[in-house]
Amino acid sequence: MKILVTAFEPYDQWSENSSWEALAEMLKEYGLPEGVTTRRYPVDLERLKERLYKDLEHGFDAVLHLGQSPGASAIHLETIAVNIAGVSYNGGKLWGPLVSGAPTAYQSSLPLDQFREALLNERFPASITYHAGTYLCNAVFYLTQHWHASRQKECKVGFAHFPLLTDQVVENRREMPSLTKLELAKAIRIMLGVLRKESDTPSGALIA
Repeated sequence: MKILVTAFEPYDQWSENSSWEALAEMLKEYGLPEGVTTRRYPVDLERLKERLYKDLEHGFDAVLHLGQSPGASAIHLETIAVNIAGVSYNGGKLWGPLVSGAPTAYQSSLPLDQFREALLNERFPASITYHAGTYLCNAVFYLTQHWHASRQKECKVGFAHFPLLTDQVVENRREMPSLTKLELAKAIRIMLGVLRKESDTPSGALIA
């Protein structure tokens, strides 16, 4: 089974991104699992598209995107990706669709129930949530789904948001929920294990 696992670079005031730090820690602690490709993506929509589409050409059976969600108290397993490029908070206006004329939304095709159960069994806080935001986390989720759907290619695709690292919270002197780098690395490993076991699960579908 060929699996692409992606994370994001730091952004705004955060000198680290918990998604990438966890992925790097997983590689350090456990090595690169067979059949797994990892990527760190830029926090820029156009550069993200270019990198993502180039990677998807290699063909994967599953794609697990990871991102950071400051304030989250659990690993959020996102259900829906929507065709919205983002929101201009200054003007309060939508930037428009990610892909003109494309479907409104796609549903995750990853085994979210099994992810949640496996994470909870290992004492990790995890929940299934319903919106990956309105910018790059949502964008990478939606664009990956649409790339496969428009080419009629089967691929399990989904997105998980991670809480901040404990080190990030301490560094920024915040009182916010967090998990350690090693804990999040283990969480990725758990999800990859579930993916391999669930490799015959039917792919998810379009939302009209």
